[in-house]
Amino acid sequence: MTLSRRHGLQLLGAAGLFATGMRPAWAADTSLEDIKKKGVVAIGCEATYPPFSFRKGSEILGYDVDLATMIFAPIGVKPNFIDTEWAGVIPSLYAGRFDLIMSSLSYTKERMAKVAYSIPYAEASQALLIRGKDAGTIKGIDDLSGKVLGVKLGSPGAILQKSLNEQVAAARGKGFADVKTYDDHPSAYLALGQGTVDGVLNTLPTLGDVVKTTGDRFAIVRNVAKQNWAGIAGRQDEGSLIAYIDEQLLARAKDGKLADLQKTWFGLVFDLPPTIPTL
Repeated sequence: MTLSRRHGLQLLGAAGLFATGMRPAWAADTSLEDIKKKGVVAIGCEATYPPFSFRKGSEILGYDVDLATMIFAPIGVKPNFIDTEWAGVIPSLYAGRFDLIMSSLSYTKERMAKVAYSIPYAEASQALLIRGKDAGTIKGIDDLSGKVLGVKLGSPGAILQKSLNEQVAAARGKGFADVKTYDDHPSAYLALGQGTVDGVLNTLPTLGDVVKTTGDRFAIVRNVAKQNWAGIAGRQDEGSLIAYIDEQLLARAKDGKLADLQKTWFGLVFDLPPTIPTL
C-alpha cells in the first residue's frame, strides 16, 4: 500500500467525464438484456490481489472469478475478466472497456458518487493477525495493551494505529508498548512469527488467506475497528444489471453457496450486510 492500491485509487473521470461533478444523461437501461444477448459480461479487475483475482500462467483465477461464474450461470452468461491498472479502473469502466468492476472495491463516498454499487460481496475491514499460541489471551485489540503492534508503512492500519492506541489506553490504562512500521506486510508477519511484534494489522480477507496457507501458526482477531465492505460496481446507467447481481448475492447467501466459496478462498466466512452501507 504506500497509499494502498486498495485505498489510494485516483478517481479520475474518463476523458473529463466527472470533471465538473455533473453526471451525464443516460439512455434507457438495457444493460442486463444486452449482456444476455452477448452471452458474456466483461469484468475489470487488477489481477494481482490474491485470493480475489490473480494470474496463474495466462489464466485469471480467484474468489471474484468463481463468484462471477456463479452469479451469471443462471442466465447463460460467461464472465470475461480484464486485467487493468488499478488507478484507471473507474475511467476504463466509463470508457466502455468492461461492464463491471469486481476487484474488492471498498465503499467510499467518492466512489459511491461515481459508480452504481451492488450490496457487499466481501469484507474490507481491518483485523489483527496474532500468533496462534496467543489466541487464548489476545481476543480483542484492547488485549494489545503493553504489547507491540506491527503495521505496513502508509497502509490503512498505519493510519488507524493512533486512534486504536488511544482506545486501548482508555480501556486498559496503557496503550501499545510500541508500534513498529515495515515496508511490506510479509516482513511484518515474519516479525510476528519471530516475536518482535505481537500483532499485525491488515484487511480481514488478506489475513484469512495468510492463516489458510500457514495453518495454526497464526490466528485472526476480528472487529478491531469499524467494519467496511466491498461491492461490485457498474456504471450508473446499469440499474438492471446491479439489481440482478444483488438478487443473486442474496440467493447465494441464503443457500450457503456464498459462504462455501468464502471458506474455499479465505478460510473464513464474511459478515455481510444485506444492504449497501450508509457512509
